[in-house]
Amino acid sequence: MRGLLYFLLFLLVVFGVLYVMTGWSYSDGERAGTVSKFSRRGYVFKTYEGVLNVGGFSGETGSLTPQYFDFSVKDEAVAKEITEAVRTGQRVTLHYEEKLFRLPWNGDTKYYITDVDIVGPAQRPYGDATGVPGYQQGYPQQQPQPQGNPQQQPENPTQQPAPAIPDSAI
Repeated sequence: MRGLLYFLLFLLVVFGVLYVMTGWSYSDGERAGTVSKFSRRGYVFKTYEGVLNVGGFSGETGSLTPQYFDFSVKDEAVAKEITEAVRTGQRVTLHYEEKLFRLPWNGDTKYYITDVDIVGPAQRPYGDATGVPGYQQGYPQQQPQPQGNPQQQPENPTQQPAPAIPDSAI
């Protein structure tokens, strides 16, 4: 009886330590940037893994140097939000928790994303004139004029010109 009690106490301590190492967060914070890679991968345990391009400035070289942040996602709803941000090219702020240790079924990194904030509007579609220098909002865009003689073309493109009536019929 006493051996069973010691065994149960030992299991309780082991599970408590595992919970603290994997469930308790060592730190939490936010990182902002553009998600450059996001996929679901793994041999046995499929998890969402991604890379956030944070950007940055190097004080040593005096140039822009990309900085990357690798992260894992457990929540399916958060993964859908990140996937949508990747599709539209929007900047995001990722709220994360850092764990002391990682277990294979939780992901490849110690950084787990808990929430996503979309930072800005979606990128403009290709050919949008709002990004052109000198564009002034509120002014109508000029439509291209049709080529040829304007008297020969009908005002309404769906309207056909009336057939000519011969002089002998009048």
